[in-house]
Amino acid sequence: FPGRPPGQLKRDRRPMLTVLAFAVALGLLIAVHEYGHYRVAVACGVKVLRFSVGFGKPLFTWKGKGSDTEFVIGLFPLGGYVRMLDEREAPVDPHERHLAFNTQPLRSRAAIVAAGPLANLLLAVLLYSIVNWGGVQEPKAVLSSPVAGSVADKAGLVGGELVRRAATGDDELVPMRSFEELRWVLTQGALDGERVRLELQNTPNSSPREVVMDLSVLDVRDADAQLFRKIGVIAPWTRPSIGEVMPGGAAERAGLRNGDVVRRVGNTNVVDGMQLRELIRSSVQEGKVAPQIWMVERGGQMLELEVVPDSVMDGSVSVGRINAYVGDSPEMVEVDYGLWEGLARGFERTWDVSTLTLRMMGRMLTGEASLKNLSGPLTIADYAGRSAEMGLMQYLAYLALISVSLGVLNLLPLPVLDGGHLMYYLWEGVTGKSVSDTWMEYLQRGGVAVLALMMSIALFNDISRYLAKLLAVFA
Repeated sequence: FPGRPPGQLKRDRRPMLTVLAFAVALGLLIAVHEYGHYRVAVACGVKVLRFSVGFGKPLFTWKGKGSDTEFVIGLFPLGGYVRMLDEREAPVDPHERHLAFNTQPLRSRAAIVAAGPLANLLLAVLLYSIVNWGGVQEPKAVLSSPVAGSVADKAGLVGGELVRRAATGDDELVPMRSFEELRWVLTQGALDGERVRLELQNTPNSSPREVVMDLSVLDVRDADAQLFRKIGVIAPWTRPSIGEVMPGGAAERAGLRNGDVVRRVGNTNVVDGMQLRELIRSSVQEGKVAPQIWMVERGGQMLELEVVPDSVMDGSVSVGRINAYVGDSPEMVEVDYGLWEGLARGFERTWDVSTLTLRMMGRMLTGEASLKNLSGPLTIADYAGRSAEMGLMQYLAYLALISVSLGVLNLLPLPVLDGGHLMYYLWEGVTGKSVSDTWMEYLQRGGVAVLALMMSIALFNDISRYLAKLLAVFA
């Protein structure tokens, strides 16, 4: 549906898959994070009293053979913790004092705290590598018709070009094996305010040519779908056909059928699905719907149909929609890598996503990026369901992305996070003195306040996005 993600109706019928995919993702990432703390603590000779995934009432409790650690799965799987022997929390027998966390050397305490986020980052490397080794079907890097007035449109792109190689700034051009790789390059170029160079081939026998897209002119406060509309590259090239037609919609009223190929809308020849979606969206001008005369190919015959799209709200803008899937499936390619290249790319992607996350957070702090980019549990759960529907490899790639985010978030210098504790240890290493209890209390309160504010904004963004979807469906 124009303006609605493909497969949304199918996804809406499978809430249990979303819940299950979200629960598995959350449980796995939390368990890996806490296991990092646990494993390094044990290696440093610290006694671990409890390893818990989840909070609240324990659902399952057990102890390993020959282990003093109590393993727990809690009722609320929204976090976890590793409780170690520590004189600051409870009295410690003198004969076990050497096993307490607070008596360990500074380097050991820092290693134990850093191990959780690093475990998440290493998990991301492994997951990205598995995806690279196993291979995934992705759309071929063939461009659809650019959005009118966009950067791609002004650069002279018309649609149907194969992107052979691409690079940001003055970097060396690298091969684009899929449309998703191209989107990643465009995202980095837009957020960095760089120009992006594309090596294009119009036909298999034509000579390659280079096109430069200057993305520095864009306002990139919001890294969302609207950003790609400004760039002008939204989706890969698809045949301008009609897929599933929903009952009661504009497509059914006009007599459109599954399999129809749209050749012309008004006086405009239609060359791909993206162009057709844009023509449908733009049928609403100043709140009024303009009827369209479509030339449709059906069973080798040409038919002329009058289509009157429905007017719906997409954010704050009225757009046209016909309640049918528009555009055939894109041409797909298998993207996979060998053992060492796949592993190297796993490290590279983890690094790129980590630095991109930090840059976006920095931009939000300075006001250069909107706080709307923060996402909370509802959005994470939604994408968990989407990726799980798409297949195992897409779900693993989603897990890798969330694992990177969790690792980077925990390394932020907020007192309640692992990064905050590392800042305490940095202070101790420089001054030779630990942070006083008074300052520790003040900093903890401040950290809780900042974290609560971030969570509130993220949840507000989630609810706003959900309400916007509801309004779009029932408009």
